[in-house]
Amino acid sequence: MNLHALRLFHIIAVTGSVTRASHVLNISQPAITAQIKKFEKELGMTLLTSRGRGIALTAEGEEFARYAERLFAVEQQMEQYVRDYNDGGRGSVRLAATYLPAHFLLPGWIARFKKQHEQVEMMITTTNSSEAMVQLLQVEVDAAIYGGVPESHLDSVQSEELFQDELWFVVAPGHRFANQQVTLAEMMKEPFVMREKGSSTRERLLSLCRTYSVPAPSISLQFNGLNEAIKAVMAGYGANFVSSLVVREQVRRGELCRVNVEGIQLLNSIAVCTRTGEPLPPPTRRFIELIRQYPYVHQ
Repeated sequence: MNLHALRLFHIIAVTGSVTRASHVLNISQPAITAQIKKFEKELGMTLLTSRGRGIALTAEGEEFARYAERLFAVEQQMEQYVRDYNDGGRGSVRLAATYLPAHFLLPGWIARFKKQHEQVEMMITTTNSSEAMVQLLQVEVDAAIYGGVPESHLDSVQSEELFQDELWFVVAPGHRFANQQVTLAEMMKEPFVMREKGSSTRERLLSLCRTYSVPAPSISLQFNGLNEAIKAVMAGYGANFVSSLVVREQVRRGELCRVNVEGIQLLNSIAVCTRTGEPLPPPTRRFIELIRQYPYVHQ
């Protein structure tokens, strides 16, 4: 079917005359009339008939016009969808996030983003740092929000740091090291409660021991969730090495206490990682633009 001729017919049906259609389309009346005649011949159907000095739709033309109206209404919806998508207002955002940003940063970012882009679907996978990078490189997600030490992935991953937070050693208030200053060697003799292998903070702790030639601590309890590990320490067992974002409120309330380890002051990088050289889908690009504007600010 000749869609150009169908569009001409649709404009005639909407405006009610060839003259008005000619003005709308900026096409001469004879040219429009000739194309409609050719279109009717192709269809084997008379769409327009003369009425006085003007034209009218035949019964078949009226029914055909209803189909044309639906078709071009869908076309307008499609065009609007494309505009919204390119503006970041439609589509989906696929993210992998490590525990820290997933639980302490993403909820606020997503709430702010959804107020502006309600139709965008958010798909978030919370995982450890190693798996987040795997999902990014295997194109399972469009971006990874990462909390930890930036990893080297040759040229395949582009990392943009949003801000940094401190890493703290924490124990229960009744622990003998609570609010005390100790050496790293003394601290590493304590049993630790940590997340599973692959956790960036756990790997950071082990790297710290290697750097200072101190024996690695015993990981006496291991949890897949950081919240469970923190609660075990609050209950009075062992120590934890953790982002200040996670435990700042518990320390303020006196439910946990910091341990000051001599000569150790480490920072944790909060970063957004994308695949190098690949354009982001517009909704994901808009989301990253938003989190650049509203990074976490320490209180």
